[in-house]
Amino acid sequence: MLLRSLLQNCIFVLHQTRIKINYSQLKKIHLDTTADFTGVSVGKIKKLLRSHNVNINEGYACITVSCPICNISHSQQNDSKIFINKTTGFFLCPNCSHSGSWDQLESFFQPKNKLTTNEFEQLKKTLTVESDFTLQWQQIKKACQNVSKLPGDEFQNIIQRFALPSITQEHMKQLDCYYDSSLSSLYFPLTSTKNGRVMGYKILPSDSTLPESTIPNLKANGLITYVEKRTKHENASAVLVATIHDLLALICNKSTNIVICLPYGLKHVPLQILPYLEVYKKLILWFDNDNASWDSARHFSKKLNEKRCFFVRPTQRQPKPKVASDKGYNLKNIINEAQPIWHKSITNFSSLRKDVLSDLENVDKVQGVKWTRFPTLNRILKGHRRGELTILTGPTGSGKTTFMSEYSLDLAMQGVNTLWGSFEIRNARLAKTMLQQMAGVPLDANLHNFDNFADAFEQLPIYFMTFHGQQNVDVVMDAVEHATYVHDISHVIIDNVQFMMGITDHQKHIDRYWKQDMIIDAFRSFATKNNCHVTLVIHPRKERTEDDLTTASIFGGAKASQEADNILIVQDKRLTNIRGKKYLQIAKNRYSGDLGIMNLDFDKLSLSYQQKPKKNKSQESLSSE
Repeated sequence: MLLRSLLQNCIFVLHQTRIKINYSQLKKIHLDTTADFTGVSVGKIKKLLRSHNVNINEGYACITVSCPICNISHSQQNDSKIFINKTTGFFLCPNCSHSGSWDQLESFFQPKNKLTTNEFEQLKKTLTVESDFTLQWQQIKKACQNVSKLPGDEFQNIIQRFALPSITQEHMKQLDCYYDSSLSSLYFPLTSTKNGRVMGYKILPSDSTLPESTIPNLKANGLITYVEKRTKHENASAVLVATIHDLLALICNKSTNIVICLPYGLKHVPLQILPYLEVYKKLILWFDNDNASWDSARHFSKKLNEKRCFFVRPTQRQPKPKVASDKGYNLKNIINEAQPIWHKSITNFSSLRKDVLSDLENVDKVQGVKWTRFPTLNRILKGHRRGELTILTGPTGSGKTTFMSEYSLDLAMQGVNTLWGSFEIRNARLAKTMLQQMAGVPLDANLHNFDNFADAFEQLPIYFMTFHGQQNVDVVMDAVEHATYVHDISHVIIDNVQFMMGITDHQKHIDRYWKQDMIIDAFRSFATKNNCHVTLVIHPRKERTEDDLTTASIFGGAKASQEADNILIVQDKRLTNIRGKKYLQIAKNRYSGDLGIMNLDFDKLSLSYQQKPKKNKSQESLSSE
């Protein structure tokens, strides 16, 4: 996985060198999830807008009003619209490309002539201007070949080399696709559906082992949209897909009038693209036929407004569009059978029938994301699943944080969007540990490779909360809920719960056990409601070191062990026996009921507990020779 990430970075470097584009400004270390946009009440937004007599159009995910920035800039009313996210307050104007938080925007809504020109210009400087890739796209067009203008035999060679569906050059013309023969890659622009600006692009390599990549690597402000001729966007239905192959499959089969390819596939839906989806009355999410796709669809639908979202249930007869097309299935019929995600209530089995069938047909995938470093966990826990609560406990100094960093790194390297809340250890130290675990070598002895390691790590979907020391549970939950919405987090780690139990002035009367139960209850509800896996690190009670820890050893009341789906205990026998071993005990597993232990052999050079594959007899004989 590391090699693949490094290889993908090399492709980026080659691409940047060839067309002389500097992307250094696009790099982002995911450190502060609270700095983007704090949550705001939609009622507060409406109240302020109405107090200034602003006409409000409430959409599915956004409130739309006339853009005050464009109006002031042009000294007259115009048709420019600003979209305000109803959950976070994040705003975007596709016309002037300004974006920011609600706190920044509300300063522009002033009584007439009250905001001076100087004040207006100062306020504008605080806003973000969304990146425009039009000039970079022009460079790509000069360096590459327009696919729609290639000779027929060359076009057919590209179809075969990239294993594309039998699409026509006329369709590729609408997508404005370009071919780079030196890198054997196809480029598809991400455009703003409001004004047609190029806001980034997707790269499709001919090597099927490499994934599609997107520039910019975060917060893309555009989509790949295909619209059949004479089709209107307003109040229409659109099919959302994760990959370019799926997009092309639906186009060439003429299965639907509007097809949209998401910029980051199943990884993330940036807030910046939500305004462009407001015009669609119905969104049909058609991803792969696995549990991860179903989880992503349910999560994305919360951003897009569940009531207008439909989903092609993941069954063997309804795989992703490219596979369905290759097997000769009727894609139009599959789309027509899409079911609503949102249910006011479930009253009978018919509502669940396809979900049950999907689980039965995809038993291995339903079990969750598999670990590559810990095969024993795959055997016992089966996988890492959304919506569950895991508790990790163990003696002080037994390596809980080091193990959890590698445990979460393994999942993040497979695309699990992860949020770390480390209250005891600084983020820089935690990131250093994870970087060394990913590299597998001591960083201080390999400084010449640091940039390569750091670039690969920077591509991982890992975010760090900036809290440190004692924190109030309400403040932490606000940050976690915000990050889950904005960054599509599917795994939250809290290390550790005791740092959220500081007594506030109005809670001095609350018993510490009672307060921990409140914290457990809050995260249990969050995990279920948001279909997000939560891992809580909790210290054990003070017990005799010679005794084994049990589920009853977890600090606090019984609620922690009752609510948890999984309980992992680090048992450290080195503390009492010179020949003692350290191992991880799976003491509770609600999914399958399987219990067991996993040896924890620590490699100090890589800071890793990664399990080494067992040698067979022939390998052992060779090593002995």
